[in-house]
Formats: sequence, structure tokens, C-alpha cells
Amino acid sequence: MPSAIELEYHIVDVFTTAALAGNPLAVVFNTCGLTTERMQAIAREFNLSETTFIERGDPAAELSEGVRVRIFTTQEELNFAGHPTLGTASVLMRTAPDCSENQTVKLKLNVGTVPVRFSAAGSNSNGLHGEMTQRDPVFGAELDRDHVAQLCGLSPSDLEPALTPQVVSTGTAFAIVVLRSMDALGRLKVDHDAATPRLRESGARWFYVMAPAPDQNQDPTKPHYRARMQFNGAEDPATGSAAGCAISYLVEHSAVASDNPIIVTQGVEMGRPSVLHLIARKLDTGVTDVRVGGSTVPVANGRLFLP
Repeated sequence: MPSAIELEYHIVDVFTTAALAGNPLAVVFNTCGLTTERMQAIAREFNLSETTFIERGDPAAELSEGVRVRIFTTQEELNFAGHPTLGTASVLMRTAPDCSENQTVKLKLNVGTVPVRFSAAGSNSNGLHGEMTQRDPVFGAELDRDHVAQLCGLSPSDLEPALTPQVVSTGTAFAIVVLRSMDALGRLKVDHDAATPRLRESGARWFYVMAPAPDQNQDPTKPHYRARMQFNGAEDPATGSAAGCAISYLVEHSAVASDNPIIVTQGVEMGRPSVLHLIARKLDTGVTDVRVGGSTVPVANGRLFLP
């Protein structure tokens, strides 16, 4: 009988400094030669929101172009996603120092090369802090406020009047919606059956809904927001790709100053609190230098045995 293929894997929690919080991710090593169908089947086996597959190659090419990584949900392959990018880079930083240079790991994703820089000052025994630089944003359609409110199970008066919902992409497109209050955010209930076709028509995948969250214990120089991302009848603990779109949107519309960091907490309602650190720059040519950061902690590792 042919021998089984053994593949190393790691499970990490992303955008948290504590295990069993944040957004979990499975990272599978040296998957060169696996078919797309086999990767998809492995992702279904882990049954997490995303699983990544690392295909190690020429070391010099990895330093310049990035380590080849593919991202899968349980249903499909994604060109880009935030917490898989940060989490996979953190695993490489811990276990494969040969692919990092100047505390930076580059990942070669379907969407292109994304660098993730790690900070010794922000890392400790409870987590490895990294910051990814996402693609410059593309601003898409503005959406009807009344219709967005209806699809989100809210009233039009719940939406921030100065900010019109809009589709934004830094690799994956989201419809960014800013609410006036935490109370409204708590009442969010997206009608997925009605929302999905409407979002697809506008070029977006899902709503990313935010509200300001004043907290006297927070650093006053870093505005604090809460966020939720409901999809397919479920909810995401942390959505790094949407967070890049969100900070781009806030800076573009002057709701947050250029180069001013903000903190976003997500996943509270589902018992997996996540903390994302966001910053972006606005120039005459547009918004750029979109950065999304957070900590990652290891949870488990092992081996897959495949026939």
C-alpha cells in the first residue's frame, strides 16, 4: 500500500493575546503538489473560517517576492483575507526564520505580495505582534442608506448621518457601514438571503458594520470602535481584510485623521473578543499605507496523515 503523506500544521488565534479568543486559523505546511480539491477538502476537515496552505520554494525568491500561500474557507479559495495573512506570517516568523528579513515576512497571495512586519516591542510571551500593509483601497459604489438599514435589521436613523455606506476593497470588497451608537450595533441582524444578491450587485461580499465605542480607559489619541461582520448565518470574530477597508473609508471621508491610529474590537458578541490596530494615510493622490495589526498566539500543532 502506498505510504501516507504527512503534512505539518499549526493552529493559532489571531488578533488576540490570549488563546481561545480572537479568530482561529489552521496553517498547513509544505503543500506543494496538493491539488486545489485536496486543499479544499482539508479546509473542510479543519472546519475553521479559514485554512492556509504554505508552499515553500526558493529562499531568495521568498525574500523578494514572498512565500507562496493560498487561503481557503470551508467553501472556496480566497484571493485575500486579513487574519489568515497575519496568522500565517506569524507562524512563519516563529518556525521558519529563514523567510524573514528585517523582522518582515512577505506572503505571495493570489492578490499579490503582502508584507507583514513584526515588532519586538509589541510582542511578548502572550503573543507575537505583527502589522500587514494592505493594497491601496479602491472605492466603489455608495449605497442607499434606507435599503442598507433594512438589510441590516436597523432603522435609517441608526446610521451615522455624515457617512454614507460605501463599497471599499483592499483586496476583498466590503460594504462599510458606520452606525451612530453601540446600541444600534447590538441590534444588528443582517438578512443574508436578501443582502447577498444586493451586495454582489454592488461588488461587495458582506457588510462590515462599525460604531464608535467611547471608553475612558482607552488611549484618547486612538479612537476606539466596535465592529461586527455577519455572514451566511454566522459571525466573524475578526475580519482583517474588512478592517483595512474600514480605516481607508474613515480616512477618506475625514472621520479619522490621516496617520491617526484607531483600535477596533470585534467578536465580543460571540465570546471571542479580538483587537485590531488600524492606520492609513491620505495624500493628494488618495489613501495609501493601509496597515492592520494585531497579536497572534499559538494554540496547537500536529501532523495530517493523508492517503
